[in-house]
Amino acid sequence: MVSSPTITLSNGHKMPQVGLGTWQSTPEEVISAVKAAVNAGYRLIDTASGYRNEEAIGQAIKELIQEGVVKREELFVTTKAWTHEIAPGKLETALQSSLKKLQLDYVDLYLAHMPTATNDDMSQQIHESVEDIWKQFDAVYKAGLAKAVGVSNWNNSQIERVLALGVTPVHNSQVELHLYFPQHDHVDFCKKHGVSVTSYSTLGSPGRVEFTLPNGIKPFGPAPSELQDSNVISIAEKHHKSPAQILLRYAVDRGIAIIPKSIHANRIKENFDIFDFTLTREEIEKLEESKTNRRLFAQDFMAGHPEDAFVDERK
Repeated sequence: MVSSPTITLSNGHKMPQVGLGTWQSTPEEVISAVKAAVNAGYRLIDTASGYRNEEAIGQAIKELIQEGVVKREELFVTTKAWTHEIAPGKLETALQSSLKKLQLDYVDLYLAHMPTATNDDMSQQIHESVEDIWKQFDAVYKAGLAKAVGVSNWNNSQIERVLALGVTPVHNSQVELHLYFPQHDHVDFCKKHGVSVTSYSTLGSPGRVEFTLPNGIKPFGPAPSELQDSNVISIAEKHHKSPAQILLRYAVDRGIAIIPKSIHANRIKENFDIFDFTLTREEIEKLEESKTNRRLFAQDFMAGHPEDAFVDERK
């Protein structure tokens, strides 16, 4: 069976470079998706408390282990703390809740999903500094509840501030990153400071337009499709691969971890079938000719918070 290359985090823990994303996967869908992924060779599963599917993922993992398909130590499980869970004094309880749902003694990577704390229903922002948030992550890491800790949707300055604390460093930064939002500055910053990077929405998140909030609003509008980019298509034809495989390989060849989401077994296998070719520097430059630099997820609920990571982009 083909296995994913790994990225060694700054603490020595090895993270598979290709994993399964599970945002928008219902509990019913995610059980079969996780099983299909692990059977296809995936060893990284990415979830979050906010995805409301941790229990189903835990059930799938338990069954895979019981069936002898995989051992716990062979898996790399990432979950994330939502805005109310990073509020003062809330993190360890939140992680314990996630561990119970996942039926695990530890997670391999625990991320602060956002840098902005709120109350439970997000109706009120809590003005907690990223330094204070990170002290909670330092504590759960030192308690052995997570093999590594990191951040998601944080900017360079925020990461730099918590690195300056001199406690447990940031091991991973998960950010929106794709061909039309390549995040070169962030990737360079993280490499300089020994922080690994995970890309979400590596395919341009075509499914985001179907996402509906509980109030019925669809917050994400259409955007140019990277899967239909002429350079992506021509390079895909050259390598006898799909446009999606080219976009995934684009991130992998930059040394970035990827977590493409799918609930379809054939697509899950296709997203993992990217290890028999590489992109040349010339091909990467060709892909980036569009010079498009457009964020798809503005995380507008952060606006007005002192720790709004994208405040400079809202001006």
